Amino acid sequence: MRLTSTRRRAALAVTAAALALTTTGCLGDSGGGGGGDSNTVTVWMSVDQPIVDGFQEHLDKLAADTDLTVKLEKVENINQLIMTKIQANDTPDIALIPQPGVVGDIVDRGAAFPLDDVVDVPALEQSMIPGTLDTGTFDGKLYGLLAQMNVKSLVFYNKAAWDKAGYKAPESIDELNALTEQIKADGGTPWCMGIESDTATGWPATDWFEDLVLRYGGVDTYDQWVSHEVPFDSDVVRESAAEFEKLMFTDGNVLGGRKSISSTGFADAGYPMFDKSGPKCWLFKQGSFIPSFITEGAGVTLDDIGLFGFPPAEAGGDNPLLGGGDLAVLLNDSDQAKQVMKWMSDPELGTEAAPKSSFISPHTTFDTSLYPDALTAQMAQIAYDATDFRFDGSDQMPGEVGAGTFWKEMTAWISDDQDLDTTLKNIDDSWPSS
Repeated sequence: MRLTSTRRRAALAVTAAALALTTTGCLGDSGGGGGGDSNTVTVWMSVDQPIVDGFQEHLDKLAADTDLTVKLEKVENINQLIMTKIQANDTPDIALIPQPGVVGDIVDRGAAFPLDDVVDVPALEQSMIPGTLDTGTFDGKLYGLLAQMNVKSLVFYNKAAWDKAGYKAPESIDELNALTEQIKADGGTPWCMGIESDTATGWPATDWFEDLVLRYGGVDTYDQWVSHEVPFDSDVVRESAAEFEKLMFTDGNVLGGRKSISSTGFADAGYPMFDKSGPKCWLFKQGSFIPSFITEGAGVTLDDIGLFGFPPAEAGGDNPLLGGGDLAVLLNDSDQAKQVMKWMSDPELGTEAAPKSSFISPHTTFDTSLYPDALTAQMAQIAYDATDFRFDGSDQMPGEVGAGTFWKEMTAWISDDQDLDTTLKNIDDSWPSS
């Protein structure tokens, strides 16, 4: 039943995306870049409606003493839709894009305008998590400003059972391995793990690898790996694979064993943590969106869920964060559009959205008391304590790799259908030549 529910969500997303493409013409009527009232600035985004509403409220307050009107619109499948609109020269004034690779494509088409002279970059460098501005920087210029984020370097657990057992959050990967062994010695199954996600099966494994490469290689090597200057068949990826293999493939470490991972739904995997007889598995590495799935699927509340940040390679060392989010891109260089973009760089953007949505600000100065619950505030604080931020790697790789062979080959390896050598070679060979 739970797996069916997960698949239904995926099917609805596909249907919505298809609908968005069929309604492109209608949406275009309000695009700021294609004409219309010069004092109305249109912003498109695909974030949850409560975030849209909160952003609208905040921007309305900033615009109250001006003659500007800011019109925010939620659209589906914005990555494809915006490319269609660029071709038609009928874009909104600003768009929030969820993938840096798409921002780069927009820049390559000459459709985006740099933000270096629009926003206060030195001030943003002080208020934002280190590395967030790098995410939207191309050829030395800032084109995409992270407006809201999600956090991926997280491990969730059953809070009551965890506290009763007296376990402590690990401060290094070695301590994570020790915790895994301790849980097993205590008679438990350490890890919950599933990578099944319909046509996107495999993506949770890529998040694991991205986090491990980020820790073992550091941010520079991670960036080189994402751009394929460092290949998949490299020492740092093999080191990451060895750690993944130790945690996920060792007998007794994962509920259902290695063979179950590829057939277990990415969200369903976490529900057994809250079995009425006690945790069937104890640790669940996932992103900041997963608590809503757990509360629904396991019938618990947010107060029942505990978490810690995925630990650094060494205690006290660099503590990078893997995440995602939406980048504001300027598609119209009018003074009005620039003013709204400047408002969107306000560190307090999200003040109205945070209490009623999944919004997480990329600004370390953001008031964490505004988040709707302690769990969200804790996820945000983990992000703010990071030494550096890096965007999800597969979202930056060419589509045929990041959303293709990376998923597929990880699934084949995890399923024990092929060895690691073949897996890494296949991904490298799939990389486009230009």
